[in-house]
Amino acid sequence: MTDTYIDPERAQFDAFKDLPRDRPIEMLNLVRFREKAVYPDDHPLAARNLTGAQAYANYGRDSGPVVTRLGGSILWRGTFQATLIGPKDEIWDACFIARYPDAKAFLAMVTDPDYKKAVIHRQAAVLTSRLIRTSPAEGGATFG
Repeated sequence: MTDTYIDPERAQFDAFKDLPRDRPIEMLNLVRFREKAVYPDDHPLAARNLTGAQAYANYGRDSGPVVTRLGGSILWRGTFQATLIGPKDEIWDACFIARYPDAKAFLAMVTDPDYKKAVIHRQAAVLTSRLIRTSPAEGGATFG
């Protein structure tokens, strides 16, 4: 993969905030880990030689209580197998959909002091990612 996406760019985050905040949202997460986590030099885990997967597990452990407190949950989690349509070099180590009761809860999460401490693990772990906001819809027997 040549492009890395770890944190949202300002314009993307502003566009997210401009969407309605008072309805449920589901966030599709596709994450590729670094082989070795890259923590800031002054972080206590910098010298521990953790893998990206281990650092991401730390992120999950530390951010999970915040997500739960705000009413969020993991709706679906799966294991990447192959890309049938799309760039062949996009391989994902973590694939999941997180549901939030509304966009306000997601925004509260990313500004929460405990989440801000946890996100350092995500930044150390992630080589690249995709985070796509969706609006829940009913399932059905067809694609339309």
